[in-house]
Amino acid sequence: MSNRTLSIDDRIYDYLCDVTVNEPEILRQLRTETAQLEYSVMQIAPEQGQFMSLLIKLMGAKRAIEIGTFTGYSSICVASAMPDDGKLICCDISPQWTDIAEKYWALTGLENKIDLHIQPAEQTLQTLLDDGAEKSFDFIFIDADKQNYIKYYEMALRLLRKGGIIAIDNTLWSGAVADPENIEPGTRAIRRFNDMLRDDDRVSQSLLTIGDGLTLILKEIE
Repeated sequence: MSNRTLSIDDRIYDYLCDVTVNEPEILRQLRTETAQLEYSVMQIAPEQGQFMSLLIKLMGAKRAIEIGTFTGYSSICVASAMPDDGKLICCDISPQWTDIAEKYWALTGLENKIDLHIQPAEQTLQTLLDDGAEKSFDFIFIDADKQNYIKYYEMALRLLRKGGIIAIDNTLWSGAVADPENIEPGTRAIRRFNDMLRDDDRVSQSLLTIGDGLTLILKEIE
């Protein structure tokens, strides 16, 4: 028994994956291909992808946004869990990475559920707001440049319906956020975001020790 979150060593992690993760073969292939890239560490873990799929199903989410798509693993987890009439808007700036994503969307038959926007995410979010999409999305996943997390969060909150969920990735940043001597820009940006969120009475939130830290945020206001 324990009254605090269990420390996950390799033995426990392997057991966790063995008994709970049911990763489809196509996602395993995508992880293998992504592992060859220079920035492969940006790939989310399979247990996180499975958790996000479960969350989408529990919510019955039909409209979602992903800020930071990379090679498409998380987008497949989200889109595949939505009903046939669901729609996921993906925001990224890299055709090189999203070309891989589009290949796997086609292989999984999800291309009709996903709209990809290759431009700075702020532009896509602002266009959605300008087009009257405020308060119309069920779920938004933020996994992009850390210095803009607060900006993305504020725009996402406007686009999210009451009772919708925002999921923020990398909020533990490999533990660096807890090291006061680490003043790397990304670390400082995530610390600023975490500190801001702690005092935001518009939402309820919980930071989960899954992957690199995943914060779930429930919008409480209209």
